Amino acid sequence: MVKLHDARSENSWGPAIDEAVNALGRGGLVVLPTDTVYGIGADAFDADAVAALLAAKGRGRQMPPPVLVPDARTLDGLAVDVPPGVRDLVEAFWPGGLTIICRAQPSLAWDLGETQGTVALRMPDHPAALALLRRTGPLAVSSANRTGSPATSTAADAAEQLGDAVAVYLDGGQAPGGVASTIVDATAPTLRIVRQGAIGREQLEAVTEIEPPVEAGP
Repeated sequence: MVKLHDARSENSWGPAIDEAVNALGRGGLVVLPTDTVYGIGADAFDADAVAALLAAKGRGRQMPPPVLVPDARTLDGLAVDVPPGVRDLVEAFWPGGLTIICRAQPSLAWDLGETQGTVALRMPDHPAALALLRRTGPLAVSSANRTGSPATSTAADAAEQLGDAVAVYLDGGQAPGGVASTIVDATAPTLRIVRQGAIGREQLEAVTEIEPPVEAGP
């Protein structure tokens, strides 16, 4: 039976966050609530843990996980050549449901998969997630579901899909958003939406010039 650790309130989540920090430090996986959907996380700098995350989801290295960060200032530690439009988006929508694909700092000692020198970064707007990230630093985090299955909005739903592959489940109650983050690619000369999600296109366009998603053919 998978145990769910209570992370619903700052007054009570201390032991749960401790368990999660310890598990991540041992190379284990943690399920955590975010402002969009539940995520499955690993130490971003532990290649074996990231590989275990991909295996738990049934996903290959060609689909590397995004990285969640505790603070917008972490952006410059993990990315290079950050365009002004991205800084405007970060100021407007972080913490929140916006993931930005940037050029990764080439000196970083990590292996997230076949990233082609990029990294997808997000600062979640969820108190328990941020409490964990402030203890651990950047975490590789993907949606807490098996590939091809629906994203999960509760820890119990995540446990049903991922089971014993995860060391610690942080139960923060119902995920408030229920919709995955919007993804913007900032690696080309013009910013482009590659997945529409929690932040609408009109909201993004009000902040900076951005290309809409490429429409699929018939």
